Amino acid sequence: MCDYSLMVVPNRLARQNEDLVAHRFPTGSLGLASPADLKRLAGSPRTARQSLWRVVKDFFNPPKTETVPAVCIPPGARLRLQDIPVRLQSELGVGPVAEVTFTQISAAVNSYRDAVRFANGREVRLQELREGQRVRVLDLSMAEDLDLETLREERAEFVYRAR
Repeated sequence: MCDYSLMVVPNRLARQNEDLVAHRFPTGSLGLASPADLKRLAGSPRTARQSLWRVVKDFFNPPKTETVPAVCIPPGARLRLQDIPVRLQSELGVGPVAEVTFTQISAAVNSYRDAVRFANGREVRLQELREGQRVRVLDLSMAEDLDLETLREERAEFVYRAR
């Protein structure tokens, strides 16, 4: 769904036929985001020159900034992974574009578990993709039924540990 590190970031579910891009979030984790959201955030005005007093004031009381929502993919969804780096192509025996299935490789709490599975059975964690890599959501109909109760328990445990 979304790695544990992205639970503190606003998030939403993916839509079929949606184009996404691998993005590094403020948590340091790589996840998927909408290019439109990234473009909107990049277009927000910033002041080029600030007074020393404004810099000090913003340091102790940072201005609220809009964050890009993470796009969560349910396990079992089919994706088209584009711009696969040459290194991964040779390691995995795939081309620059491949259809993959989104999966989770571990049930362990507080570990990166989101991954993609290639047709040849090889799996790569989302964290190993290249920032800026493009992904297209092809089909969500094969996605596994989500156990919402388990997701709520995981979220509650994460919130408790974050305190």
